[in-house]
Amino acid sequence: MAERLERLILVRHGETEGQSSIRYYGATDVPLSDVGREQVRRARERIAGEAFEVVYASSLARAAESARILAPDRPIELEPDFREVDFGRWEGLTREEIAAADPELFAIWQRDLARFDYPGGERRADFRARIARGLDRLRASGAGSALVVAHKGVVRTLHELTSGEALATPEPDLGGVVQVWRDRLGRWRSGRP
Repeated sequence: MAERLERLILVRHGETEGQSSIRYYGATDVPLSDVGREQVRRARERIAGEAFEVVYASSLARAAESARILAPDRPIELEPDFREVDFGRWEGLTREEIAAADPELFAIWQRDLARFDYPGGERRADFRARIARGLDRLRASGAGSALVVAHKGVVRTLHELTSGEALATPEPDLGGVVQVWRDRLGRWRSGRP
């Protein structure tokens, strides 16, 4: 059977309690803040009128609540494989705190972000494989279009797995919207169709 999936609307959750804008919360389950709820309401305005058959969200609270704000009358499929990467011993720290606590690893991380594995955390290759498994389940759902509400690393990875292209750093912002779609020749494209 040919794949039906032709369009993804990818939305990053909003700001959290504890400031996910400056802190590295991956596996830590922190709720949205009031600022984050407002960011997601603005994202809902940006996707108003967009059609999607299913709604998938990370199983972490910040993404699940964001999905409920974005699609309040729709069932939401919580996908555990769309959780953010586990930052290991850096969970909950800011860049400055990481640099002070682990200056040598911080320097390596800054030089080679794409291949860096977080100390005590999830290996990058395992994270990417996990996201790919979640995408395979989404494809197997038979949906032609989906709204996926997740985390920065997940949105970036889903974009790359479908389009073959990396998003510009530091996209997406909190509450940011990214779209990918397949053209008539079956090639995935970034942006709105």
